[in-house]
Amino acid sequence: MIIQSIVHYSLHYLAIGGIAYWYDKEKWKRYWLILALTMFVDIDHIFANPLFDPSRCGIGYHPLHSEIAILIYFVGTFLLKNRVLKLIFIGLFFHMITDFIDCLWMFSNCDECYLKSEIYNWFH
Repeated sequence: MIIQSIVHYSLHYLAIGGIAYWYDKEKWKRYWLILALTMFVDIDHIFANPLFDPSRCGIGYHPLHSEIAILIYFVGTFLLKNRVLKLIFIGLFFHMITDFIDCLWMFSNCDECYLKSEIYNWFH
């Protein structure tokens, strides 16, 4: 669980530095900050009951982590022309990828977690 948390938060906060650098080597610090601010997408967790459940996969459960939201983030990543808006959508989509990886890790240790997840419902 500790390794999983380290990987999860490293992807959320450190890996985005690589994305920012790849996106623009000269403005990467500013872009890292913009990408870090996309982590506020987790504000939708406040609508969950209970607020935190270590056995819950957020993908599909929280409104800003829903199928339609993820699709919008993905499409925005490729269709938006404004560099800052495009970067925001890259950050939001990368956040979903990171959370999905976390869900897969959780599912590998908890069959019931998978069976209760929205991801399970997507495929059954």
